[in-house]
Amino acid sequence: MNMELTKMIHTINGIGQTMEEKLNSLNIFTIKDLLEYYPYRYDSYELANLEQVQHGDTITIEGKVHSIPSVRYYGGKKSKLSVRILIGRILITAVFFNRAFLQKSLTLGKVVTITGKWDQHRASVTVDKIQLGSFSGSRAIEGVYSLKEGIYQKQFRKFVYEALSRYANEIEEALPLQIRETYKLYTKKEALRAIHFPKNEFDLKQARRRLVYEELLSFQLKMHAFRRFEREKGKGTKKQFPEDKLYDLVNALPFQLTSAQQNVLAEIIEDLQSPYQMNRLLQGDVGSGKTVIATIALYATVLSNFQGALMVPTEILAEQHAQSIQELLTHTNVSIALLTSSVKGKQREAILQGLEAGDIQIVIGTHSLIQDDVQFHKLGLVITDEQHRFGVNQRRVLKDKGLHPDVLFMTATPIPRTLAITAFGDMDVSMINEMPVGRKQVETYWVKSHDIERVYRFLSKEVMNKRQAYVICPLIEESDKLDVQNAIDVHSELVQQFPHFAIGLLHGRLSNEEKDKVMRAFSKNNIQILVSTTVVEVGVNVPNATVMVINDAERFGLAQLHQLRGRVGRGSSQSYCILVADPKSEDGKERMRIMTETNDGFLLSEKDLELRGPGDFFGHKQSGIPQFKLADLVHDYRALEVARNDAKDMIQSNVFWTSSEFEHLRNAVTNESFFKGKKLD
Repeated sequence: MNMELTKMIHTINGIGQTMEEKLNSLNIFTIKDLLEYYPYRYDSYELANLEQVQHGDTITIEGKVHSIPSVRYYGGKKSKLSVRILIGRILITAVFFNRAFLQKSLTLGKVVTITGKWDQHRASVTVDKIQLGSFSGSRAIEGVYSLKEGIYQKQFRKFVYEALSRYANEIEEALPLQIRETYKLYTKKEALRAIHFPKNEFDLKQARRRLVYEELLSFQLKMHAFRRFEREKGKGTKKQFPEDKLYDLVNALPFQLTSAQQNVLAEIIEDLQSPYQMNRLLQGDVGSGKTVIATIALYATVLSNFQGALMVPTEILAEQHAQSIQELLTHTNVSIALLTSSVKGKQREAILQGLEAGDIQIVIGTHSLIQDDVQFHKLGLVITDEQHRFGVNQRRVLKDKGLHPDVLFMTATPIPRTLAITAFGDMDVSMINEMPVGRKQVETYWVKSHDIERVYRFLSKEVMNKRQAYVICPLIEESDKLDVQNAIDVHSELVQQFPHFAIGLLHGRLSNEEKDKVMRAFSKNNIQILVSTTVVEVGVNVPNATVMVINDAERFGLAQLHQLRGRVGRGSSQSYCILVADPKSEDGKERMRIMTETNDGFLLSEKDLELRGPGDFFGHKQSGIPQFKLADLVHDYRALEVARNDAKDMIQSNVFWTSSEFEHLRNAVTNESFFKGKKLD
């Protein structure tokens, strides 16, 4: 970096010690920081057509003073100045607060340009800015910065303007000429000038386009470089197995793999046969067939004389997976064990000995797999299902029980592609985005809360036909602050309404043993209606359940609603999801409409990202989502894809590591704390 740009900001005229401290609180310390502190929005002062503007718009108009201004004083020194302005053939009222001094300037026939909020009903503008005389295009677009008290917009623009004037020639170009010419991008110097002081909309668009691409490319280069570093420095365990035996298992399956499953399987097999350690995220909607792929991968590992482990978040899910895998491998002599907290005494001791001796080839379990006394003979593949339910350290403990085992993470929570390649950019990402043939889609309906009795009648009818149902509530107990359904009250209500049905209650305050007891009873149809909070969102498989009622559905995001809906539709019978909601906002209504129109989890996740944004999608505490200065993961997804592909090509090319043209980018990538002290060769 040019040393001139590392100078402290007090070198700029007007920035004394007090102002410097205020700017420091915005993380602006150097000239570079100042130049890269971008406006968060822009005010446009291009002349508006009054016949086309909407009520509440901020507009700029030019006209002639058509009346003598009147001033009214109130509340001591406060004032309101009103004057009629003729805009073409339209007469409007301009209102100025606390600017009585303008009265002398606003003479009859005087041409003025005003900017302010348009009131369609009163045909008036509450004026924010005024220019005496005709419209000047030099101030057509003006950046607005996020500033703290004591720093004014005009003042800050002056600081930026001086920084650009004095140091523009010191701004180094980060992007190679070839890339700039290919995409017709501004230079860095041109882009920084235009992002702060755009000449027009096109100028601003080109500046943002250049800076967003550079920001995303830099991030993707770090990700790809980090993956290359980890891949080449981290030794893997190359799996060698007779592929004919593996495909004998695939051909013996009672169903045909979908095209998406076949593609993902090919990627995983390639990883297993590679000398590098696999680090792959497998996304697949509920019911898309991830377990089958995991089973085939585990079998390939066993054929290579390694052991495999599958860790899941709940005991009942571990049992379901163990049963499924046992059935799929029933015609093989693979030794399979289930290890959970319920496995105790001699049975547990036998499993531990079998794992250490290598007699047990595949183990399925919960957190029990990461206990200190669990030792493997030759662990070659670690699979974590619903990986976000485990902490980073928990996943690492299981991985460390083997010698550089391959790692596969699975999730039934569809993550938008833009987030997957940023939050999980250090992984390879596979998607099963196709459902098995013949699977019935869950029919989804949106009803208002006043129709709840009708919903319960339908629910009762299904249960009378030997089916089961979920009733989901957002809260456990009644809340003074929130007027929403709570599980305890709904459970009591249903017990009174349906005394002839067995009705269970499940929520987060129950112990794990109590939760498992309730879920086992529901799985065995000893409970017909299960009232629950969202603890059933992931990992429960009850094929006989055909009805999912979600109370106050507007309180949930699309991804969560889709996960809840995925608890039904697992058997051969038609299933139904009923959203009980009275949304007040347009976003809430839109979520309900989208849910009734599609069962595609990936499409829903993209819509959820558009409606809620990246932070809300994962939750604000979720780490891994980068904070960009300009780039927006929702609107700039095409630029992200381009930057990702370019970064991949550049990292794979030796030119990137040797050419002086790439020096700035290479230094930015390899010297950052992103690598936690590691340096690429």
